[in-house]
Amino acid sequence: MSAIRVFAPASIGNLAAGFDTLGAALRPVEGPPLGDRVEVRASDRATLTWDGPFAAQLPEDPARNLALRACDAFARAWGHDLPPLAMHLHKGLPVGSGLGSSSATVVATLRALDLFFERPLDDERLLRAAGDAEAHASGAVHLDNVAPALLGGLRFMDALGRAVALPFPGDLRFVIAMPELNLLTRDARAVLPGAVPLALALDHARNLASLTHALHAGDRDLLKATLRDLIAEPHRARLVPGFRETQAAALEAGAWGCSLSGAGPALFAVAEADRAAAIGDAMRGAWSARGVVSRAFVCALDTEGAREVRP
Repeated sequence: MSAIRVFAPASIGNLAAGFDTLGAALRPVEGPPLGDRVEVRASDRATLTWDGPFAAQLPEDPARNLALRACDAFARAWGHDLPPLAMHLHKGLPVGSGLGSSSATVVATLRALDLFFERPLDDERLLRAAGDAEAHASGAVHLDNVAPALLGGLRFMDALGRAVALPFPGDLRFVIAMPELNLLTRDARAVLPGAVPLALALDHARNLASLTHALHAGDRDLLKATLRDLIAEPHRARLVPGFRETQAAALEAGAWGCSLSGAGPALFAVAEADRAAAIGDAMRGAWSARGVVSRAFVCALDTEGAREVRP
């Protein structure tokens, strides 16, 4: 085939309660999709080019680009060397934003390669390859961003390593507030403790189990009570100027919960649709009071994940 173009959406990692195990794919309710796009075509020599609003944030050396890391991971998973390919990355997500930027690049590349070579890998193998490639950006293998970016929806990585789809109320929205700050996942992981007290581990397990039950049972009060991060947020909050004020503003405006999106610095809030815009305004206002420029947008759950798109 002449060319394959794939889009992979932005995502929220951790989703507050599920450190390294729970993630959600994002679809803005207004405006263009939010994510990265990769094109793969046959060529007589291997090339990688890139453009897009955040292309300047990518390393100048193509060998350090995650799209090529994803190519290597695909080849290992497939067991074949790849022929020369011309690849182009449209970088639609800022690097170090907390919106799954590295995952979107990796997943878009892997899905494009899989379609180009007529699907030699199933979704499970693609997911493992995505975790392998994305670890180059974060410093560790964790699938809470790559799973929803690849498969769509709200995904929970279970004890068997499967990316299980969880139900999510259709009337709720994710309000994303993204400051003009940069925080690399590798740096955000560096501030986390190597171990947690037993009491905290029990509280975290209880909270995550309760959130999962709340989603299946439709228990909205329980869901509100469990949208909190007991593990990472206490250590990462100091890395994001104005985090506590912005979180408080979201909650005061009616958010069900508010925490870091992935490693941050972006924040997400869960809200009823009719309150979402006002919550976004409150979050931007709180950051503005701290001298931090930000933008806010309202998203629904992206249920498709990575998919082929037309030019």
